[in-house]
Amino acid sequence: MRKFYFVYILSNKNDNVLYVGVTRDLQHRVWEHKNKVHEGFTSKYNVDKLVYYEEFESAYDAICREKQLKNWKRIWKIELIEKINPEFEDISREWY
Repeated sequence: MRKFYFVYILSNKNDNVLYVGVTRDLQHRVWEHKNKVHEGFTSKYNVDKLVYYEEFESAYDAICREKQLKNWKRIWKIELIEKINPEFEDISREWY
């Protein structure tokens, strides 16, 4: 059975905060963000709206991509998101 890894971008309700993360279980990780399971940046700033993700077969590739995106300027991240999700809708809205 193949394992997949995900790089994801979350935003808050007003779309003025972006967070880049990596995980092996995207649905569970987004659930954790939505339920503020862990204290930190996303719970402090109410960042729980999944607006973008990419899938990888390699953990190394996913981590490299996460680091790359974290170093991007904000406008580049917004342009990336808008290519597939121009309205910044919550991709995970139907999961829960």
